[in-house]
This record gives sequence, structure tokens and C-alpha cells, in this order.
Amino acid sequence: MSSAPAAPAGAAGLGDVSTIPVGRSVHVRVPATTANLGPGFDTLGLALSLYDDIDVTVAAEPGVRVQVAGVGADGSVAVDETNLVAAVILDVLGRHGQTVVGLDIAARNSIPHGRGLGSSGAAIVGGIMAATGLLEGIAELDAAELLAIATELEGHPDNVAPALFGGLTIAWLEPEGPQHKKLNVHRGVSPVVFVPAHTVPTKLARSLQPAQVPHEDAVFNVSRSALLIAALIQSPELLLSATEDKLHQNYRAAAMPDTDALVRLLRQAGFPAVVSGAGPSVLVLCERPADRLRAAELVAAQSSVKWEPLMLAVDFKGATVAPTSPAITE
Repeated sequence: MSSAPAAPAGAAGLGDVSTIPVGRSVHVRVPATTANLGPGFDTLGLALSLYDDIDVTVAAEPGVRVQVAGVGADGSVAVDETNLVAAVILDVLGRHGQTVVGLDIAARNSIPHGRGLGSSGAAIVGGIMAATGLLEGIAELDAAELLAIATELEGHPDNVAPALFGGLTIAWLEPEGPQHKKLNVHRGVSPVVFVPAHTVPTKLARSLQPAQVPHEDAVFNVSRSALLIAALIQSPELLLSATEDKLHQNYRAAAMPDTDALVRLLRQAGFPAVVSGAGPSVLVLCERPADRLRAAELVAAQSSVKWEPLMLAVDFKGATVAPTSPAITE
């Protein structure tokens, strides 16, 4: 759960009377995500088996109270209505004309903040899914509305689409709103993410992206993006070539020299390494599980920077929500 993007005006969902039954409680689980995957800039995303868990209860006591365990428990995450998850819940409730007097939120966070693993997208999706659960029997949000709200709040759909729906997602924009296609990943594909202790602000990383790129670089990335889809769903042996990029990673390298050095080290050794999202974590899309151990051994032996290897699976479910207690009716 992160406070990275500006929180929406969530107070719209607070009121003197709860239209959502007091005592209604839901549990939400949201996966980490990695975006771009090399050439698929602002388009491709992958859900990973690392999760934030959130319990939300409508309370009779006025106000919002947030308890945080795990990532963010050091005080770096707001614990009132300005908390991103809380603000999104209240925003979505307000969009549907619903209010609560109070909310109790307990978050157990595993997704690192500011590391390129979709923590802000997970917070937004977590809030949307919690609101969806609280609205059960009152209003129903379909997949298109979930993605539209998440994209509006996050600013782009590449992280929120896999967080919502799981698996490998292709996201794009149409006049009527953001769209997505979910694909199943080849069972041999085995992600490992190398996470550093330092962070890089997403805003800084995105600011280094030029407004225009050479025609040949655009063509290069179109070909690699198409190849990457084939590699991920059918032919993992093509992943090294398929993860080449000329649109964004080189431009951002100056802001993340350690990340750039690790990507180069891994790729020279034959590992399909890319910057995870806006960085500074590094994602390796290994062809088989055993390759992850070899990659970790290489990094431990040859990198001058300490990286935590997270050996993860592809999450195929996406975000889930379930009631944790029956609604209390008057």
C-alpha cells in the first residue's frame, strides 16, 4: 500500500450516516506487478506472486483509521483518510452515492515501495476492490469500470490492468476508455526480481523519456514487443532477444546507474533482464526455474551493490475480494 500518486478527494464517501451497513467487512488481496517488460513501454504488464492484503470494515466510529504491517509500517504511509487505499475506497463509494461514518483498515504489505513493482497501482486497485466488496448488493462494477477508475487514478493502465486481472496483460486506450487483453503465460517462464535498498521516484524516471524517438528505434520496439508476446505465451527460448528495448531504458540509465549496470551484467551472461517498471528493481524473465538460481549466484558474485532476489511466480488471478463477516442490518 503506497501513497505515491495524489490521493483522490476521498472525503466524498464520508458522511454523518452510513448507507453501507456498519459492520460490513471485506478482505482484499492485490498482486505486485511489473510493467514494460523491456520493449512493451506503457503497454505490457505482468502480475507477480507478491501481495498486499487489506481488511476493511465499515465502522460506527467517525473517521478513518489505518493500521499498517510490513512495508510502510515505519510511518511512511498515512494512517488516516489521506491514505491512498482509504481515499480510493471513499472516492469509489462517493461515485455511487454511498457514504460511511467510519472505516477501519488493516493492511499487511509485502510489495516494496518505489522499486518498480506497482505499489501505487496495488494501493489503487486494493481500494477499488474493497469498495466493490462493500458495495455488494448496492452497486455492481464491471471489469470495464474497474479498469477505467484505476486508470484515471493511476494515470496509465500498464500496472493496474495486471493487478486487477492477473497474468500477462496488454493495455491500450480507446476513445471510450482503457481496454485490456489478458493472456496466459507459458508455464516455464520463471520471474526473479532483484530489489535494491534504494528507490527512484517514478516521476523522475518518466521525466527522462524524450517526447520523440528515432523511427528505427520505434520499429525496433514494435518488432520486439510482438516477439515478446510470442516468447511469453509460447516460446520462452526467445526471451533474450524479445526483451531488447530502445525506447526508454537507455534514457533512464543515468538516473539508475546501478540498475543499468545490473541489466547489462545479466544480459551479457544470457539472462533476459530488464528494468522492472520505472525501476530501480531489475526483472529477469527466466526460461526455466533453475535459471533463477544461476542469475542470483551471478549477481551475488559480481555486483558491487546488494540486491534482494525475489523468486516469484506469475499470478494468474489478479486482485480478489471476499466478505469476512456478514453485513449487520438494522
